[in-house]
Amino acid sequence: MVLLNASYEPHDVVSFPHAVRMLFRGVAVVHEADADRTIGPHPWPKVVRLVRYVVATWMYRPAAYGRTAVLRRDAHRCAYCGGHADTIDHVIPRSRGGRWTWLNTVAACHRCNGRKGNRTPIEAGMRLRFEPWVPTRVEVTGWASRR
Repeated sequence: MVLLNASYEPHDVVSFPHAVRMLFRGVAVVHEADADRTIGPHPWPKVVRLVRYVVATWMYRPAAYGRTAVLRRDAHRCAYCGGHADTIDHVIPRSRGGRWTWLNTVAACHRCNGRKGNRTPIEAGMRLRFEPWVPTRVEVTGWASRR
């Protein structure tokens, strides 16, 4: 369930039980509700909003690295052809000392990943459409594009 800050900006994602506890403690209010259901005196929440503004600097720290996060960072677009990506490619292959890092991995389609193989993009005659970067947590969650 989405938790909005008091300024109506996305703040976090919380579980339903956590959201209900926040409602009963009075630190959040229901922003969007299911009109047909209630939970105690509150309407059944779909989206909750904090009563007081909370600074969310943690969202602008570097994101945790992982396969899903790389695909989200690259919007599931192949770094070589721009098609739909469903695999991860190492710019410098692992067999040549390439590591599992933000700056060495990009999303790629199966076709381009196989074509590049165990070579660097220059050796394979392929050009990266963008340089890999270390995203913030807000970029990986997609909240930056929703504003």
